[in-house]
Amino acid sequence: MNEAMEAALRAYTQGDYPKAVQILQAASAAEPNNAEIHLLLAKNFYELQERDRAVASAERAVAIDPKNSVYHEWLGRTYGEKADHSGWFSALSLAKKARKEFATAVELNERNFSAMQALIEFDCSAPGIAGGGEDKAAKEIEKIASLDVAEGHYARGNCRRQKKDYAVADAEFTKALDSNLKSADLVYDIGDYAMKQDQADRLLSVVQMGQKLDPKDPRGAFYLATAQILRGEKIAESEKAIREYLEKAPKRNNYPSPAIAHYWLGRLAENQKSRDAAIAEYETALKLEPKNRYATEALKRIKKQ
Repeated sequence: MNEAMEAALRAYTQGDYPKAVQILQAASAAEPNNAEIHLLLAKNFYELQERDRAVASAERAVAIDPKNSVYHEWLGRTYGEKADHSGWFSALSLAKKARKEFATAVELNERNFSAMQALIEFDCSAPGIAGGGEDKAAKEIEKIASLDVAEGHYARGNCRRQKKDYAVADAEFTKALDSNLKSADLVYDIGDYAMKQDQADRLLSVVQMGQKLDPKDPRGAFYLATAQILRGEKIAESEKAIREYLEKAPKRNNYPSPAIAHYWLGRLAENQKSRDAAIAEYETALKLEPKNRYATEALKRIKKQ
């Protein structure tokens, strides 16, 4: 990897997406047919929510190297993100494109588990008119389970989560952790589920496994703090960890958002009977994410007391 790519990757990892884009655009001018540059540009634009530019960069990577599974996966992700923020007609077209790219990524490399999980999630949650369907997802889950037992349990759990079948999701996620998932992102996605379900014990299991997989990932300390808040333990330590997360962790699509962090500071304050402090934290969460239902419900609840 050349110096420019190393610098761009470092900026991306630190969450300094504008800096990464600046470096990559200069590098792209010098090497217009370097697909890796366009892939990393797509990832940065994705995090910046510059959806059209993310799609264009991912499309360019695929055009340069159409046989690369990861490029197709990321093109699918950018189409999917754009679909989520488009009108109905455009969203339907983009959703179909996203599924096609995920399927192509899997055809090119059946061991690209990230792409296969994206395809399964799509088929489990999307209606037939968009190309989805639980029947398709069921076959894909069988396939991934035959390649990796833990990935199979995660896929089943994630599919049932989409359908709000939480009892089965719980059981499958437990099996996924017990089978030693190798992806920190999947482990911490189970952490996100556990956090939303107020499952302190599962959060502790997630943290233990996640920190083994990637000791530097800031999500470990965050989920440990939420588990401690749920248990009413190590309050000062938990507050410090969440404030450090807010200050230092990069803003990333699959990381707990700053709004969620303020929501948990509100939960902590509420547990400590600090009503005004809790209200202030919930209100901060809603300023950051006006549609955050957890903060909305918490604020309604505490104001009724």
